[in-house]
Amino acid sequence: MAPGTAELTRALKSEANRLGFVACGVSRAEFLNDEARKLELWLDQGRHASMSWMENHFDKRVDPRKLVDGAKSVISVGYSYYSHEADVSNSGWRGSDDGPCAISMYAQNEDYHQVLKEKLWALFEWMRTNVGDVQGRAFVDSAPVMDKVWAARAGLGWIGKHTNLISRDIGSYFFIGELIVDVDLTPDSPIADYCGTCTKCIDACPTDAIYESSIVDASKCISYWTIEHRGDDIPDAIADLFGKWIFGCDICQQVCPWNKFSEPSTESRFGARDEIRRSPHKWEEIDLEEFRTLFRRSPVKRTKFDGFMRNVRIARANSDTATPSREEEL
Repeated sequence: MAPGTAELTRALKSEANRLGFVACGVSRAEFLNDEARKLELWLDQGRHASMSWMENHFDKRVDPRKLVDGAKSVISVGYSYYSHEADVSNSGWRGSDDGPCAISMYAQNEDYHQVLKEKLWALFEWMRTNVGDVQGRAFVDSAPVMDKVWAARAGLGWIGKHTNLISRDIGSYFFIGELIVDVDLTPDSPIADYCGTCTKCIDACPTDAIYESSIVDASKCISYWTIEHRGDDIPDAIADLFGKWIFGCDICQQVCPWNKFSEPSTESRFGARDEIRRSPHKWEEIDLEEFRTLFRRSPVKRTKFDGFMRNVRIARANSDTATPSREEEL
């Protein structure tokens, strides 16, 4: 006999914890009315820069039932990727040429897409074993799903002013994934926003990309320019503020007070790698083959070799005219 809804939900969360997820919550699969309006306005204002793909499949982004027939529940999970070593390495993003370039913490290790997919499918198979014929799909940035919105609805945290999901227990250094299934589960409730009057992330952003609470203008964001943008036509006024970031940016998370609660990841594949801690002039020496070898299973390959070397050249120029570190300024 299959367990009841409440019993199944409790057992599901217990299994998610056993698999290494630091959080698991449930929300009803339904149309995201408020979020649809906000997303439409953000897109209409062109805040997504050249990421035209974000305009695609709008209906699926705001309604999970269009992704999974008969969907009833969205299961959101979190998995820590925090590494103290990577955090320390990135703290010198405005330092001299002697120090390493900064690569966003989540990208200093193996590509999270595959790692989380493996764990999500293990959770899905557990459901099939305990429930029976379950239909559903696993998502890790692999389809038009509003991950942070669903995670917030499921009580995993709240969306901070920097638009990252924040947990009172573990901060914001964790990946988010979902299972959308045709099974009734007991939904969780959203939690309150605990950012309060704090504006540290807004104040620390070098490019003023956070132009309003919980709204980011991609055309000013270092992560957008170092990852998504193709070509060398980066405005000097923006590039000059990159410091030594060559893939992504963690500044808004580094200054967030809630990240004092960050828990180191227990996943060995998420360990920061020493071989990618290099100064700008050391990165300038690599060729295409070494790039492919180093980042074969890394998110960094998304920027492609030409984009990566463009970022390295900018980091080298910025380190030659280094300004005081963020710690000295704040």
